[in-house]
Amino acid sequence: MADQHNFLYPRSRYRGQVKPENLVFNANLQEFSQRVSYICCLETGGKMTPEESFQEIRSLWKQLKKSRKQLGIAAGNNSDPGNMAV
Repeated sequence: MADQHNFLYPRSRYRGQVKPENLVFNANLQEFSQRVSYICCLETGGKMTPEESFQEIRSLWKQLKKSRKQLGIAAGNNSDPGNMAV
């Protein structure tokens, strides 16, 4: 059962600055990515309309932004110039 869960919900190891808020945001970001992938597959397969897909992804994006704000992670607050602000 654990193998199935790992297959359906893969997680990547966090390699950034280890702070609780960064770890929580990383988990939220990975969940966002996984859900967007599922929505894209459902839309591609004709199970969702493009408008439904857009609205669902937009809602997930707003949740991710709210999470970042609540955790106190400011946009562009990274010392690594290769990182993109969310």
